Amino acid sequence: MKNQAEIKNCPSCGNFFNYTGIRETCVPCAQKEEKIFEEVYRFLRKRENRAATVEQIVKATGVDEDLLYRWVRRGRLQPTLFPNLGYPCDKCGGLTTKGNICESCVEELQNDLKQFEAAEELREAVTRRDEHSYYAKRD
Repeated sequence: MKNQAEIKNCPSCGNFFNYTGIRETCVPCAQKEEKIFEEVYRFLRKRENRAATVEQIVKATGVDEDLLYRWVRRGRLQPTLFPNLGYPCDKCGGLTTKGNICESCVEELQNDLKQFEAAEELREAVTRRDEHSYYAKRD
């Protein structure tokens, strides 16, 4: 059975296109995006620009910041080669290079989970103790 295309609106220009799951935009917009990518990549390949920040890349090339983030998220631009690249953390907005949240937010969530688990263990211990306790009533 062949994959069937569906008709979608291009998020860049609004025109209809056949979406097959490969490209998120229509062909003309994808071609424009590819030209911009080539310009950004040429800029970053220069030794003096390899450590450029997102803001510096946007200013120098005119690329849309969200497009730059999408390329990093999809692995087209790799932070291992360009150390100041990343995309926004879903929790705090700081830059991250893998997953949806940055390392500091991961640590914060892990600490919160540990505190929750410790509190849950304490509640269970108190409940078990109370189940085995007998209270005498004084008159």
